[in-house]
Amino acid sequence: MLVAAAICPCPPLLVPEVAAGAAPELDTLRAACLDAVGVLAAARPDRLIVLGPAEQAGRGPHPQGALGSFRGFGVDLEVSLGAADDEAPERELPPSLAVGAWLLTRADWDDAPVEGLGVGEPLTRDRCLPVGRELAASAPRIALLVMGDGSARRSVKAPGYFDERAEGFDAAAARALGSADTAALTALDEELAADLQASGRACWQVLAGAAQGADLHGELLHEEAPYGVGYFVAAWS
Repeated sequence: MLVAAAICPCPPLLVPEVAAGAAPELDTLRAACLDAVGVLAAARPDRLIVLGPAEQAGRGPHPQGALGSFRGFGVDLEVSLGAADDEAPERELPPSLAVGAWLLTRADWDDAPVEGLGVGEPLTRDRCLPVGRELAASAPRIALLVMGDGSARRSVKAPGYFDERAEGFDAAAARALGSADTAALTALDEELAADLQASGRACWQVLAGAAQGADLHGELLHEEAPYGVGYFVAAWS
């Protein structure tokens, strides 16, 4: 059963070494993410699963000890998903899960076994929901760290350029994430999310499936759109 969830964005810039000189700009966002991870620890789960957007070929599962790196972003930094293992799998974590692993390292996570699952961004809601239900049923007390960004079209300097629909989409997503509204998350438009390059949509809908039947309350801890990308941090408990 799902007992807690933390929702965080997954830009590699969250890692100070990657952000370099721009690192202080995201200090408040990093602090909010660590607060959200703290909610997971307080729930004392039997198992933690990190969800993050991935290419179709990059989907999980990724066991505890799986390695990720930020070499593709010009930084020789390696992270592991939970405690490192001498026999860690050769398959590398996708970037979103590497950011999640970095957050857990910063939070000194050692409360429960942890594994990762890359969620294909095009996965339809009809497939996301049963994936979530299956995850929630996999242990008596499950917690999820859900990585994913909102729209990437909030300004003319955004990765996807400006789209006037982006702000409204992000506002709806923020309300749903901040209130643990599974119906609203389920209702997020898949085609619109794809148009707006919102990488978190599928992961959020997996979360909606996992939370079905659970009595969880949500809190939006942080919301901003630097660089024209919507970032949300929320905690469900």
